[in-house]
Amino acid sequence: MADNETLGEQLRRQGISRRSFLKFCAATTSLMALPPTMVSAVAAALEKARRPSVIWLSFQECTGCTESLTRSHSPTLESLIFGAISLDYHHTLQACAGHFAEHLRTEVIDKHPGEYLVLVDGSIPTRDDGVYSTIAGMTNVQILEETAAQAAAVIAVGTCAAFGGLPHADPNPTGAVPVSDIITDKPIINVSGCPPIPTVITGVLAHYLTFGGIPELDELGRPLMFYGDSIHDRCYRRPFYDKGLFAKTFDDAGARDGWCLYELGCKGPTTHNACATVKWNEGTSFPIESGHPCLGCSEPDFWDAGSFYNPLSAPIGDSSDWAAPAIAAGAAAGAALGLYGRRHKADAEARREPLTARDLEDKS
Repeated sequence: MADNETLGEQLRRQGISRRSFLKFCAATTSLMALPPTMVSAVAAALEKARRPSVIWLSFQECTGCTESLTRSHSPTLESLIFGAISLDYHHTLQACAGHFAEHLRTEVIDKHPGEYLVLVDGSIPTRDDGVYSTIAGMTNVQILEETAAQAAAVIAVGTCAAFGGLPHADPNPTGAVPVSDIITDKPIINVSGCPPIPTVITGVLAHYLTFGGIPELDELGRPLMFYGDSIHDRCYRRPFYDKGLFAKTFDDAGARDGWCLYELGCKGPTTHNACATVKWNEGTSFPIESGHPCLGCSEPDFWDAGSFYNPLSAPIGDSSDWAAPAIAAGAAAGAALGLYGRRHKADAEARREPLTARDLEDKS
């Protein structure tokens, strides 16, 4: 459990070298989108930081958020738990169970009032007095209210905790609600995604350790450093969108050439997340790079937003400032290219020359 030892003291006691510590700080600085000149400041802050106790509560969830956390590579799960924070309660990862496990949760509350962090994954059922999910004889509402009462801040991990997620989808039989519907007097950081990118989860914790407070948030309570841009803004397929070049099926020539997946239902233009930059599997790839359109899983009510494979019919939310002209421009470009393509096709047929995707790309 957390004590008065600083993070620097803890790392030295574990035999972590100064060089390894600075490499960790450099990775953390990059993760938080800070300039390289801030590495020394981050190192100095982390050196003096004291490890906060963390209580992780799991409610109506699939354990996907925990699975995501265990695949974090920068910081690694080990350095996060044993070096930076004191993860004192977590249903899936803790070794103990039963009354002793619940004793640990209440002990953190009693010993570290106003200092510990509460991480929540899963939505909270409220219908029929919350009987649809109980732990140790207490409903999720009761546990959340008791645990968050003296917390320094609450981090809602995953779209279920942040916005209600799948349990909240129509017809919502359990009356599932997000954390923010229950806790209204504490700072709440929404780390949405189904599940969130692992390094986004750990990056938020790293920011809290470094600066001693919550990061700047967007209007939905999400950290701007990870959710400030739409996936569309950073997508490597964006140039094809701007040219009006769209895949029509998942296996056509356009799809194989990396054309935009907008017409196959991609929700990237209205989805804010770091998938296109941070990526998954140690920065290897993300769904769009694997050939599948974005589902919009980090946005509220994405389960009820219609088919994942129907294209967006109109701008949504804050993207409206750019989406309307961009879509109009894309449509105009597509129409122009279509007209050019038909004319060039006729010419090619007359000359018995095949029309290629490169013809359209070069012309644009």
